[in-house]
Amino acid sequence: MITRETIKSEIDKIQDQYLVTLYRIIKALEDIPVSKQDATETKSDENFHTDKNEWSSFIESTYGCLSDDPIERGEQGEFENREAIH
Repeated sequence: MITRETIKSEIDKIQDQYLVTLYRIIKALEDIPVSKQDATETKSDENFHTDKNEWSSFIESTYGCLSDDPIERGEQGEFENREAIH
């Protein structure tokens, strides 16, 4: 688990030239509204199975959809000879 102390100790390792960028990232994260469920929390078993079923349905509905028009790699073609880089 990442703690505030871990992040603070890592900040001390950042080169000075990146501090402005890091500050902007932190300020941008402050503007993100807090959702009902934190993104770091794990999904419940019920949600996992629902997502798994949705994924399975998607695969079943799209499997073989390009069988009438398969993807083929065309000819590579000819490339011009250029000067060697030294």
